[in-house]
Amino acid sequence: MSDEYLLGYGTAEQERPQRQANQLADESAWLFDTIGSLDGARVLEIGCGPGGSLDQLSERVGPSGQVIGLERNPEAVEMAKRFIADRELPNVKVICGDARSSGLPRESFDLVTARFVLWNVPGPEQVVAEAARLVRPGGAVAFHEADWGMYACDPPSRGWTGIIDHFVSYGAANGIDIFVGRRVPRLLREAGLVQIGARPIVHLPPPGHPRRPVLLDLADNLKGRMVAQGLLTETEYADLREDLARCIDDRETFVIHGVYFQVWGRKPTAGS
Repeated sequence: MSDEYLLGYGTAEQERPQRQANQLADESAWLFDTIGSLDGARVLEIGCGPGGSLDQLSERVGPSGQVIGLERNPEAVEMAKRFIADRELPNVKVICGDARSSGLPRESFDLVTARFVLWNVPGPEQVVAEAARLVRPGGAVAFHEADWGMYACDPPSRGWTGIIDHFVSYGAANGIDIFVGRRVPRLLREAGLVQIGARPIVHLPPPGHPRRPVLLDLADNLKGRMVAQGLLTETEYADLREDLARCIDDRETFVIHGVYFQVWGRKPTAGS
């Protein structure tokens, strides 16, 4: 089973989450509001990348709280450290480690959260189990995840369908489930969490919206490995990409991104 993050760690893939964090800030705020007050809390963000939600969490926990970002890629860790320094977040630090086996003390966090991690890695149930191990009794675990079952456009596009099909094939060949979003409530239950809640989100980016070309960006990031694994040739990719770009640029095309799921639960307390 491959252990590589689906979209890789190239420069473009490190820059994309920085833009994404701003675009999804309101959705993250809703999720953290649902969890409740984090004032003075100790919070872990798994897979924080070059910044993630570290600034939002820093403000919520306040000066008496602490936020730790866990990121496995050393370059992303260094970018996150610069992000923390630039924004002067004294209650935040980032460490390099694996979300499946972090080495952090068990039951040491009030909240463990992650965004778009489970659909990018093999063994998502291991990440959920580690999150459940790390959260204290009564604490919360919250995931914001993608499910590619409703990534679609109308009118249909050969490029769109072809790129999605190759994403599915690449994921299957590398132990990655790009439809994991629908499984997250069950994964939380199987990890022993209770009071499970879920919220679906669908993005319908109009022409000119910064998230409209997301599929094109993701395809470009993954292209090299799809070609290397023999899933398609450079020529085949270029043909699909041209059609996909034309589809996205067409103002008459209805673009659907989602469904995304925000899912949360709590670790039971003794006797509950």
